Amino acid sequence: MLYRQTQRAALAGLLVTLVLGIAKLVGGWLGHSLALLSDSVHSLGDALSSASILAALWWAQRPADREHPYGHTRIETIVASNVALLLIVSGVWIVWEALRTWRQDTDPPHAWTIAIALVSVVMNEMVYRYSASIARQTGSKAIETSAWDQRLDVLGSLVVLIGLVVTTWGGPRWQSVDNLAALGVAAIVIWAGASLFYGGLQDLMDRQAEPELLEKIRRLALAVPGVRGVEQVRVRKAGLEHFVDIHVEVDAQISVREGHDLGHRVKDRLITEILTVKDVLVHVEPWAAKDLQNNRLGPE
Repeated sequence: MLYRQTQRAALAGLLVTLVLGIAKLVGGWLGHSLALLSDSVHSLGDALSSASILAALWWAQRPADREHPYGHTRIETIVASNVALLLIVSGVWIVWEALRTWRQDTDPPHAWTIAIALVSVVMNEMVYRYSASIARQTGSKAIETSAWDQRLDVLGSLVVLIGLVVTTWGGPRWQSVDNLAALGVAAIVIWAGASLFYGGLQDLMDRQAEPELLEKIRRLALAVPGVRGVEQVRVRKAGLEHFVDIHVEVDAQISVREGHDLGHRVKDRLITEILTVKDVLVHVEPWAAKDLQNNRLGPE
C-alpha cells in the first residue's frame, strides 16, 4: 500500500507535467515567449523527476541481498538528489538565456500563450493538492518535494502569466517584462533544486527523524507491558522507510529470555503501528526505581 500510493502520485505528476511541458515548449517557441519557454524547462524537469521517482520506487522494493543487507530504499533519495542538480543547471541556463536576449528585438508573444499559462496554473495546483495528501499519508520525502515543486510550478506559471499579459497588452516597449518573468522562473527553479538537493543530502547523512515521529515511537514502546522507560531513540530515513534504533529499560531481575521476548514485542508494536518503519533494533537496558527521575526519553 505504501509504495502503491506513492507510485500513483508520481505517475499523476509525470503525466501532467509532461503534457504541460510539451505544451509550454511548443507555445513558447511558436508564440515567441522566452518566459513560457523557460517554464517548459521546469515542467519537463519535473516530468523527468516523476519518471525517476517511479523507477526508484520500483527499484526500492527489491528485497535485501548480500551486498545490500538494508535493502535498496535509498535509491529514491539518490535519484531525487540527481534530479535536483539537473534543476539547478536548468535554472542557470534560463538566467543566461534571459540576459543574453535582453536587448534583442523579438516578436511580441501571441495572445493565446496566456491560455497555456492559465491552464498550467490550474492543473499544477490540482496535482500539488493530490501529491501533498499522499505525502502526508506515506511520509515520502520524494513525493513531498515533488508536491512542493508543483506548488512552485504554480507560482512560476503565475509569474509567466502576468508577464505575458503585460507584454501582450503593453506592446513592444514592455518586451523586457517577458525576460523578467523568465528570470523569476529561473529563481524559482534554482531555489527548488537547491532545497531538494539539501534535503536529500541530509537524508543520506542519516539526519534524525522529525520530533513527532520520535515521540510516537517512545509512546508506543512505553505502552508495551514490561517496558519501564525509553533511554534513547535514533531513527534514520532510507527512501520511504525508517530504521529505528531504540534503547528500552526493563527490570534488572528478569531473565535474558524475558528481556529478549520483550524486545521483540517492542519491535512488533512499532512495525505494526507505524507504516513507514521497516526494521527495529532494540537494546535492552536494566532499570531501577531510583533512575526514574533521570530517565531519558530521547537522544541527547
